Amino acid sequence: MSVSVLLSLSAAVFMTSCSKQDSSFDVSGDCHIDSLVLDDIYTGVVDHAARTVVVGVPEVHDDHLMTLTTLRLSPGATSNPKQGDKVNMTSPIVVHVENGNVFLDYKLSVKHDEARILSFVLNDTYIGIVDQVANTITVSVPVGTNIKSLVPTIKTTEGATVTPAGGMPCDFTNPVNFTVTYNTASTTYTVTVKEKGNPVFLYLGLAETVSQLNPEEQEAVNWLLANVENSDYASFEDLKLGRVVMTDCKVIWWHFHKDGGLEGKGAFEANAPEAVDPLVTDKLKEFYQAGGSFLLTRYAVNLPFYLGEAECFPNNCWGQKEDEAERAGGPWEFAITGHTNHALWQNLLMNNDAPDHVYTCDEGYRITNSTAQYHIGADWGGYADRTVFCEKTGAHDIAGGNDAVVAWEFLRTAEHGAIVCIGSGCYDWYSVAGDEGTQYYHKNIAKITENALNYLKQ
Repeated sequence: MSVSVLLSLSAAVFMTSCSKQDSSFDVSGDCHIDSLVLDDIYTGVVDHAARTVVVGVPEVHDDHLMTLTTLRLSPGATSNPKQGDKVNMTSPIVVHVENGNVFLDYKLSVKHDEARILSFVLNDTYIGIVDQVANTITVSVPVGTNIKSLVPTIKTTEGATVTPAGGMPCDFTNPVNFTVTYNTASTTYTVTVKEKGNPVFLYLGLAETVSQLNPEEQEAVNWLLANVENSDYASFEDLKLGRVVMTDCKVIWWHFHKDGGLEGKGAFEANAPEAVDPLVTDKLKEFYQAGGSFLLTRYAVNLPFYLGEAECFPNNCWGQKEDEAERAGGPWEFAITGHTNHALWQNLLMNNDAPDHVYTCDEGYRITNSTAQYHIGADWGGYADRTVFCEKTGAHDIAGGNDAVVAWEFLRTAEHGAIVCIGSGCYDWYSVAGDEGTQYYHKNIAKITENALNYLKQ
């Protein structure tokens, strides 16, 4: 044990071991776990630097009552729990090791064998939509693509192997099964490649590909591609360079997330220069003036200004970072008082006690509360009431409480299409992986989006 470790451990003893009466501290012993086995056959991997022990177990295994059959420690050390004890490994536990007046804590956890495809890309271009429940992967390619010879790039869970292997040409004329294995785990995915025509629904993003988007935006795009026919992704650069065929496009959707929030014209332009490039906005205006419509969510609600609408910059914006997202203490919602009949709010999961509120996430959901809304009131912001808001912006409010407009729209006219803007912090697609809480009300996010796309397509 190094001198620095001894010093830090000695300090820890002075601070935490006041109940010991011996005034001479023994810091000569080590407190390492040398080896650990659960249930006679599952050997742990010990990481002394991280002070962790990870035990691999079969894919299907009951972790509730396991036995510490082997627990070898440094000479003279003792532990709690000790060798022979029964432990509940449904969640990580701490193994406290003492030797004289020195101690170390190790986190003991089990890791189930897992065999999953995490991503599937054809020809380094066409991204597959992976359904981990149905074990299916769907890949859309342009009409005319030679689907008899496509090369998959496959990312799996750590240590797993896949058959047929990635990197080799494969014929996708018919669905192809890919089997992933790792120890006791095995999963077979059915991959279907389908040709698609020109998009009717187009998601525009700042990144070149979907995989380069942030997790919040990826979640939204992947839902669109997996659930909405004739949908596609393109970057603003693609649009600028004419790489997107807009002949059949009816609706453009942009869901723009920025960790930490985004407020004001300057911040918007600094963080989305590709979207406000005059060569891009000219194409967007042309689409809009020809009757095309927009769904703009989160910080994308700033875009109408560049489409020729009046005053369109929200005056009340904020947001947290994904890795610092707060945990919802209960379901989150926003008011739709006076707008319950609007197309966006139909066929949702409603709370009978609040029929004029839309609930969008549940207790335990981790949310950044990323908001771009209009403050309403004579106290500040320039919008004394909703009438003034409509006059100044040219928009019509469709959701919000007494002091804010959180969703609004620009109605279709003979001169242009329609725009729906949703800036409520409750409209959130992504929660930290494995930490989403229950998923009851969160299903409303997809339904609201589906309603908006169908409403705007008309």
